[in-house]
Amino acid sequence: MTKTELLQRWFDEVWFRGNLDAIGELFVPNAEANGVLPEIEFGPDEFRELVKVMRDHLGDIRVTLHKTVEQGDWLAALVRAQMTRLDNHAPVEMTGQVMARFDGDKMVEAYNQFDVISLFEQMDQLPPHTLPVCMTGASLTWA
Repeated sequence: MTKTELLQRWFDEVWFRGNLDAIGELFVPNAEANGVLPEIEFGPDEFRELVKVMRDHLGDIRVTLHKTVEQGDWLAALVRAQMTRLDNHAPVEMTGQVMARFDGDKMVEAYNQFDVISLFEQMDQLPPHTLPVCMTGASLTWA
């Protein structure tokens, strides 16, 4: 199985199907992923919690690998996630990038970058155009 196929299996099993056992099958116990949340390294246990939380709000989490580059033990992937909000069934989309190092058929480290601002805008948890507004120097405030 190629590294691209392994990463696609990760997204299909863990994120789409919610198969938390697949985390242990595809991610070594002491592996860490960076970039999921700022300054927090994710291991298998943190991924189990994250998947549960995300699946409480989003359904049909389908991830497509648009572009991949494999070099030695490494895989870089440009990804697109398409989901549905569970509260109103509206479509939601998010793009991102993943770099992962593999040892055989398991990930041993990963670096992630996803457009979570856009995700939270689509979930109505941030106002529209959050990033451009913040780039003007304005602050977001909540009542």
